[in-house]
Amino acid sequence: MRFRTAAVCLALCAWLGVTEEVSAQAGPPASTAPSAPASRPATVAEPASLARREITALIAALGASGCEFQRNGRWYDAATARAHLQRKYEYLRKRDLAPTAELFIERAASRSSMSGKPYRVRCPGRAEQPSADWFLQRLRAVRARSG
Repeated sequence: MRFRTAAVCLALCAWLGVTEEVSAQAGPPASTAPSAPASRPATVAEPASLARREITALIAALGASGCEFQRNGRWYDAATARAHLQRKYEYLRKRDLAPTAELFIERAASRSSMSGKPYRVRCPGRAEQPSADWFLQRLRAVRARSG
């Protein structure tokens, strides 16, 4: 399982264009793993609290939307999509790769990091659309409500 997790991590890092230094944080193969856990580099910072609140609001909006979310050709309900994007956000957040809501949308909420296929959203009574468009509309609404 560790090999598969590391392979997924490296694939995501490659897709995001992350340097080898950051992708190396995935760790060495299980056979050569050090006995003590590696610490995070001091340069990795937590995203700003405003960005975190916006991203959390976007993920929650999807979960509460009643919309369906297409990932790699298959449609998922809003709760399943929310959980998937929450995992992707946590991965990016720990590596300081989603410091803004726009980068979260670009790097996590618009396409599959494994296949590169774009995500889509379809909501009752509305036309199907690229997920990036859906999330950018929601982000504008979140920002309009907060100030």
